[in-house]
Amino acid sequence: MYRAARAQQEIQRFLDIDPVQVAELELDDGGVLSPGPGSPPVTHGEVFVLVRRGGRPIGTLLGSVPEGADPKTVLMDLATREQAPGATPSTGPTEGAAPATSAQAVMTTTAKGQAETAPNPTIPTIPTVLAQAEATSAGARPTATAHAATTSATAAPTATAPTTANSAAAVPTAVDQAAGAPAPAAAVPFTTVVVATRERAEKLALALDSLLAQDHPDFEIVVVDNAPVTDATRDLVERKYAERVRYVTEPAPGLAVAHNKGVETAHGEVIAFTDDDVVADPRWLTELTAPFTADPGLGCATGLILPARLRTPAQVLLESHGGFAKGFTARTYDPQDPPADEPLFPFTAGRFGSGANMAFRAEVLRAARGFDPATGAGTLARGGDDLYGFVRVLAGGHRLHYTPLALVWHHHRETWRDLETQAYGYGAGLTAYLTAILVNRPGLLPAFLARLPRGLAHARTLTASREAEPAADGAPGGHDARTHAWPARLSRLQRRGMLYGPVGYLRARRALRGAAR
Repeated sequence: MYRAARAQQEIQRFLDIDPVQVAELELDDGGVLSPGPGSPPVTHGEVFVLVRRGGRPIGTLLGSVPEGADPKTVLMDLATREQAPGATPSTGPTEGAAPATSAQAVMTTTAKGQAETAPNPTIPTIPTVLAQAEATSAGARPTATAHAATTSATAAPTATAPTTANSAAAVPTAVDQAAGAPAPAAAVPFTTVVVATRERAEKLALALDSLLAQDHPDFEIVVVDNAPVTDATRDLVERKYAERVRYVTEPAPGLAVAHNKGVETAHGEVIAFTDDDVVADPRWLTELTAPFTADPGLGCATGLILPARLRTPAQVLLESHGGFAKGFTARTYDPQDPPADEPLFPFTAGRFGSGANMAFRAEVLRAARGFDPATGAGTLARGGDDLYGFVRVLAGGHRLHYTPLALVWHHHRETWRDLETQAYGYGAGLTAYLTAILVNRPGLLPAFLARLPRGLAHARTLTASREAEPAADGAPGGHDARTHAWPARLSRLQRRGMLYGPVGYLRARRALRGAAR
């Protein structure tokens, strides 16, 4: 009886969530307010705003525009007050901490202070763990060979980088020094953009239009049609995009399999991946790929993902639960120098980025044999292909860089049923990717076991149901703030998914072996 009553309350609370407008606000040149991708002009009500300065994303603002007021004036005033000298903007509070709020706004911005991150002497570096495991299995004593072999990967000039509470502290490099300025066109490598898709031609068209509008000087686009059941995607690409987009098919279902097909056909020095339900900012590809030129030891880069629309309760609830954004401070993660305040590194791969906005140095990704085909959406594992890729790159001794200047707008799922599927899939994908890592790189097992107790506590926190904080008011808060109610139903589905993930991954591997016979 109690569970039924609680479920009814959760459903009603969910249905009571109001839509939120999405907009962009440029602070320079007297201020320019424009609607988000595919959104109507801003009116009164709640508005989720990306704040820019000189075209660069610097934070998000949640504001309330009174009826009859000028939206630009109200939001400019809020943004100016949040950015004023002496103000303390939210940089993404730690889990359990309240976000910085005013009566009308929440601002998540680039950190202004700087703090140096010291290495954690209690956590062995991942390449060192692998070297020790391999040496021991060969009958030799563990040595420091792995560290010496990857010295070149950490030889870039360093500088102190700002830290934020919502992202793991990381080792800054020359990439971070340049993060405050747009990347020059001459400093970007030839890049292949891979978009995997399945029967979503209408959304794909929006994504491709935004990709063809990139200011990157040298790139190609490959669309991978994954296990198609109609000719809709082929017809779209051939009819509308002709020679500008390459079309390939991958008959086996699964996001990782589709991405591997893209890797196989890519010509670029860097391979970038995004989804068919995003709209890419015009400078997205330039900003995402410039770090590879700045840092020869970089293996992977990820970028900022913001909601394209917040029209339904499901979209608002997902964004309030953390969404896909990782904050507005650039970070470089170095496996040779684990961040002191990230004891689970590198296994909390969700902190590094998401598959809708990631790029890899082609030779590094191919050396890692791409993505594990038994992971990803469309397989029995349900997800985890992107997280697998991140950890494989770090385990190989390469750095990973997150830049908030590389922005895509993501169309979140729209219904409660979508949220249920997503919650279960996230849980399954998390443990599936961890299983895949240990199966493919058993040398990581000691490092994993050393982090397991804290990892279990972390997982319980992330998947816990919660009541809404008074300041939430049905709209998104600071990135990763988790100030909204998270229904017990979704919490249970996440945890069930986590229990299923290893089983799903092993079943997916068995299915692949059977298909190969």
